[in-house]
Amino acid sequence: MKSSEVFVGIDVSKAALDVCVIPEIQEWHVSNDDTGIRGVVKRLKAIRPILIIMEATGGYQVPLSAALVKADLPAVVMNPRQVREFAKSRGYLAKTDKLDARVLAEYGQGNRPEVRPLKDEQTRELDALVNRRRQLKDMLTSEKNRLETSSKRVRRDVKAHITWLEKRVKDVDKDLASFIKSTPVWRDKDAIIRSVPGAGPVLSVNLLAKVPQLGIMNRRKISALIGVAPFNCDSGTFKGQRRIWGGIADVRRVLYMATLAAIRSNPVIRAFYARLVNAGKKRKVAITACMRRLLVIINAMVRNRTMWDPCRFAIP
Repeated sequence: MKSSEVFVGIDVSKAALDVCVIPEIQEWHVSNDDTGIRGVVKRLKAIRPILIIMEATGGYQVPLSAALVKADLPAVVMNPRQVREFAKSRGYLAKTDKLDARVLAEYGQGNRPEVRPLKDEQTRELDALVNRRRQLKDMLTSEKNRLETSSKRVRRDVKAHITWLEKRVKDVDKDLASFIKSTPVWRDKDAIIRSVPGAGPVLSVNLLAKVPQLGIMNRRKISALIGVAPFNCDSGTFKGQRRIWGGIADVRRVLYMATLAAIRSNPVIRAFYARLVNAGKKRKVAITACMRRLLVIINAMVRNRTMWDPCRFAIP
């Protein structure tokens, strides 16, 4: 590492930002608001760091990350679990905001995670709509389950709420469709994704909103990002079963449902699934492999800007 290389860790909370700069330790504490964020961006532009590391903190990091990206600063948002495991490996058992900022800076210095595209303002708005749709669907499922055991007096209120929720889901679907049509890039990508048999509008909007790396990463990285890449579990002579790990759970959940549809309607995925099952693979393992194949196909299509062609992706 060159002595001039600077790494920054920023611990983000609802009210404050704790910043740590290494290797020459600089630390400061500001409020997590427009004034504080502008001050952080100004100081970091003068420092010109190699990497700026922060954790995903339930959305509180979004204004800061957006400001850093707008200023062309190399910001990376990490999974808190990965950073905490790194802290334990360094012997940091205590946990404070100031210490967390230093751990984040050291994580960037030691691991140098890849700077990936972060969501712009339009993509964040789309993501918010997608999240709202998921919340409404979760509430709708809960109310339908509750209806079965409700008393007569309560049942009428539950039914009314179910009707209202169903209408709200339809309204959000219309908003999503309108939002995508208003943006040429999204409109083209949506058409490409939905041309794949089994990949419907729900999968499409989730990929557009939550995976800005779609069409940019290679097949291995995109599979690991979503959480459908199998990882080895071997030690010495022991050969464990490979398992998927991590990833974007919301996208993986939707991809699973799309894959079930693709196994029925997509000739390429159906043939791939049949070959795996006939080879003795468990059905759940075969479905996971089909999820990965469907994602890789969509990723390649978006990268090459091509519509669905079963001959191109047919299994040899």
